[in-house]
Amino acid sequence: MPPTVWINGGFVESPADASISAFDAGVQHSVGLFETLLACGPEGRVFRVEKHIERLARSAQELGLTESLQTRALAELVESVVARSELTGEDTDRRARVRLTVTGGDLNMLATSGRGPSDPTVMVHAQPATGYPAEMFEKGVSASIADAKANPLDPFTGHKTVNYWWRLRELQVASGKGAGEAIVLQVTNHVTGGAVSNLFAVMDGALVTPLAHGEEEPGAIHAPVLPGVTRGAIIECAERAGIGCDRRLVPIADVLDADEVFLTNSSWGVLPVVKIEAKPIAGGVPGPVTTKLRDALETLIREEP
Repeated sequence: MPPTVWINGGFVESPADASISAFDAGVQHSVGLFETLLACGPEGRVFRVEKHIERLARSAQELGLTESLQTRALAELVESVVARSELTGEDTDRRARVRLTVTGGDLNMLATSGRGPSDPTVMVHAQPATGYPAEMFEKGVSASIADAKANPLDPFTGHKTVNYWWRLRELQVASGKGAGEAIVLQVTNHVTGGAVSNLFAVMDGALVTPLAHGEEEPGAIHAPVLPGVTRGAIIECAERAGIGCDRRLVPIADVLDADEVFLTNSSWGVLPVVKIEAKPIAGGVPGPVTTKLRDALETLIREEP
């Protein structure tokens, strides 16, 4: 089934008809933000759509893209695209992948403060969710260490901008090594997460995860880690299960010596990591905490209103 696409005020007949100006700030200078969301169930519920859009709106304001985003209207737009796509239907296990992209449109960054009215380009498309082999979750994946590093002095880290090339390149390199994800370090060699995911380690029965943007102490250096929506859901699931979670700077040595490691994002939920480079994690199989939290997240996705 082809994607269902809405762009700048209306649906298009086919993806080939979706177009933006060659002078759009997103095309010219990678000025833009995006969210990837999961829709599921007979009603096509979009999991935590408000949290995704609130994050995008905060980034748009912090980075000077626009202050004019209407979060409730955007949430309703996303839901309407999913409803039109008919990607969920009667099958309760059927899922759709939804992407919301907001670029600078005709924004002239040199002629505006970023605090006034603007006319961004808004695009939403829904398509069948990526299918992953069950073996990935039953046996876990390996991860490599990325060459690129995140800089906490870069104010754009910790935001989901459309400047994603370097992350996808690291994921491409990892795939060439037979790995499922690339772990990105800061310039200080503390862990940020995966190239396209957040990271959790299990140590002595509790979770440890890198401190994300917005969780820093007042006056502390910027955290170059995206505050993932699925990451937040996992922390909630852990709290309900009586599992603690420490959000802090995480040296790579802590991850390599952890009892369990897993990665989270909207597409795969919880993905166990059983080897990093040549170093097996624990016994080289998904651990009990990882499995418990993966099941808890799946229940939350199915049942949350």
